[in-house]
Parts: sequence; C-alpha cells; structure tokens
Amino acid sequence: MTATPIRSAPPSIRTLAELRASGWRSRSVKDELRANFTHALAAREELFPGIVGYDDTVIPEIANAILAGHDMLFLGEKGQGKSRLMRLLPRFLDEWLPYLDIAGSPVHEDPESPITRAARELLASTAPERVGIAWWHRSDRYGERLAPGTKFADVIGEIDPAKLIGGTSMSAEDALHFGLIPRHHRGIFAMNELPDLDELVQVGLFNILEERDVQIRGYPIRFDLDIVVLFSANPSTYNRSGKVIPQLKDRIGSTIQTHYPRERDLGIAITRQESDLDLGGEFPVVVPPFMEQVVEEISRTARASRFVDQASGVSARFALANYRTMVSNARRRAIALGEKPAVPRISDLAHLKASAVGKLELDLMGSHQLTEAQAIDAIVAEAIAKVFAEYVDAHDLGDIADVFSKGARIEVGDMLPSSHYEKILASVPEAWNKAFEVNASDDAAVRASCVEFVLAGLWATERISRVEKHGRVSYEVRNK
Repeated sequence: MTATPIRSAPPSIRTLAELRASGWRSRSVKDELRANFTHALAAREELFPGIVGYDDTVIPEIANAILAGHDMLFLGEKGQGKSRLMRLLPRFLDEWLPYLDIAGSPVHEDPESPITRAARELLASTAPERVGIAWWHRSDRYGERLAPGTKFADVIGEIDPAKLIGGTSMSAEDALHFGLIPRHHRGIFAMNELPDLDELVQVGLFNILEERDVQIRGYPIRFDLDIVVLFSANPSTYNRSGKVIPQLKDRIGSTIQTHYPRERDLGIAITRQESDLDLGGEFPVVVPPFMEQVVEEISRTARASRFVDQASGVSARFALANYRTMVSNARRRAIALGEKPAVPRISDLAHLKASAVGKLELDLMGSHQLTEAQAIDAIVAEAIAKVFAEYVDAHDLGDIADVFSKGARIEVGDMLPSSHYEKILASVPEAWNKAFEVNASDDAAVRASCVEFVLAGLWATERISRVEKHGRVSYEVRNK
C-alpha cells in the first residue's frame, strides 16, 4: 500500500497560472508528512512494509514524531533497520510536488514561497501564464549521506571560486555552491552515523535544525529551508562524550530507539523475508524448523556471548548471511549427489565461518585470546544446546544417549547421502525413531537432518563425544 495513489506521469499542469487555478496550496514538508501519514493511519494501511517486530515499539514512536513535526534520530545497533526505516518515510510525501521550472536553479523552488533571489525576481517580473512549472516525484525527494569523511561543503555549501573569478560578489548568493541539504529543500535528508560527522559540520547543522536557514562562511545570506532532517547512530558512539555536540543533540526532536528481534520467531521471519532465496527450482530446498531455529539462536547467543564485544552489536545481516550459507551448502550437496530435496543439516553449519568471520568483534577480555573461528564454534555449540533442550523436553531425546554406552559409533558429514544415515542407524533404531518424532517425515533427507540435530544436541549438552576428521564427524560414547 502507499499513502497516495501512484500515477505513472506527473500532472499536466505546466504554468503557475494553471497551478493556481487548480486549487493547489503550498504547505511545509512536515505538514505534508503529517497529513499523508494521518490518512494512512486512519485507513489502517501497512505503514512500513517489510518491517517486522516493531509494531508495538519503534513504529509508534515514529508515528508520534511525524505527528509532532520532529526531526528524528534513529538510535540502535548495526543491522536493526535504521536506514530502511528512514528510506520508507518518503512514501508519506505527496506523490508529485510542483516547483518553479528555472534553468540552472540549484533548488526545487516552492511556486508560492521561493527562497532564492533569482526565483523571487522571476515571480515579480513575469506573468503567471509565462512562469513554468515542473514536477518532482517523491522518490527523488529523499537523500542521504554517510558521515565519515563528509565536509561542510558537501552537505551545506561553499563559496564557488569559479563564480568569484567571473566577477560575482562574495556577499551575493549567486557565489554559492549549494550542498546536499539545501538541494533537498522541500524534501527529506538523512545523515548516517552522526557521531562520525566532523564537528565543524555539526555546528553548521545548528541553524538548519533550529532556524531552518543556511549560513555559509558567515556571509549574510539567508535561505529559509523547508526540510526534514534524519540521523542514525550507534548508542556506544552517540552516548560517548564529545562525539556529538550537546547543542546538536538538543535540537533533534525525537530519538527513535531500535532493537533486535525480541523473540526468536520474529528473527526467523525477518531472515526468511530478507534471504531472497528461491527454495524451489530444479533442486528444491526444505529447511526443517529446528535448523531455522538454530541459525537464529546463533545470532541471539552471540548477542549475549562473553566472547563478543556487545558494544559493536550483532547485525541481523549475521543471521541472514549464515542462513544463506547453510541453504547453499545443502543445495550444493543435493546437486553433487543428485538428491532431492536439499535439506540443511547441522554438518552444513561447519561452513558458517565463511559468512560469520568479520561480522563479530571479539571482546578481548572475555574471549581469552580465542580466535574468531573458535569463538564462532563455541557460539554455535551453545545455540545448538539451547534449541536441543527444547526438543528434549518435548520428545525425551535424552534416552538416545544410552545406545552409545553400548558402543555405538555414528559418522556424519555434509557430503554424505541421506541413504547413508538410514543404513548406519539400522542397528540403532532408537535414534532413527526419535528422529522421526522431531520432524514427522518419511523423506530420507529430512530424517537425516533430524538425526544430525539429535546427535549434535547430545554432544552440545555433553552426553556423547564428537571427533572431527577429514570433513567427517563421528559421535561416540563420552569418555569419563
């Protein structure tokens, strides 16, 4: 859904006289957002498509900020959807916005309230029938910038030396080169990673947030900007003294606190939605519920792990990359063995290091000099144990450990065919039958995945031992 109907072409109005005759009235960007958001809210539209888990927390705060006419700071760890939320706000702008069609103008001038001298002179000297009107689509009225390396001239503006050489006075607005913020007059501008913004630029934002005007190098040139300014930041840097000037913090109307999924099922839903994987095709993929749960639990465990620097956060992209790797390795096996469907197994998680390394920052105190790979192994084992404990309660899987005390030894691997599992477990019917309880399916590939989950769970809860060798894993009686 959208806040207003989408037309493939802008209105046919081409002159100021036609625009005035149409009944169009100028309004500020914040009034525009407020009116369209109110309409969407009253119509019970889906306000932020694709955003999961924020209905009762983040979205109400954004709604209040829009209705209050506030600029916003999105404060949260990496991978919590801050940028996506900011990029969804333009859907509450009018679909098309009229502006004065002036060749070479750096801004999209309001036909009834221009801010530059050239536009004001045009309206004063030209009949409305001869003043051109063009249209600006809402998708173009949003701009953003990453703070690191950003200079004052990039976002606010600078004196243009070429214009000075041409004879333009330094005190004239014609001498200015406009930055991104003035060029988004009548739109929305977002600054990502605010604490990394140079202090000089932060100072330059004071007037924009409070007075809505631009001052460049102290010259007496004023532009009354109409703009909504958004920011994003990580709490660990935003709250650090000296990173963001207090006067700038004070001028931001609302702080929107984002968060990671509060429940595992919400995290799984986000991963499914964002994975963008086709699970069908020539080699279809069936992902057992416990494998989805383990992948999400890996992220949840990492967010509480003593091995991980919690100030850096564990992005939702961590779970997403791991999920894609797991599915891809299952499909690789299916293609190589000619086996359908492809069903992910615990042994596929051995390949997660490729997608997980670099996405975690270790806590040098808590990790006790572990390598990143070792920390990931420990986190994966803990996640398997947590999920397995839930299945033990439901299916009494602990009994299977007894068969290993009688000398059973089971070898698994990510490139072994599913038929292998059925053969090796023929002598251990308890394990095979319990695997069927975990996921009631007669498909050999699904049951092979169940067997690996049960075995890995018994190992992770220290009931049996595991030996890794040449890409294979053997489960056997635990040495006491």
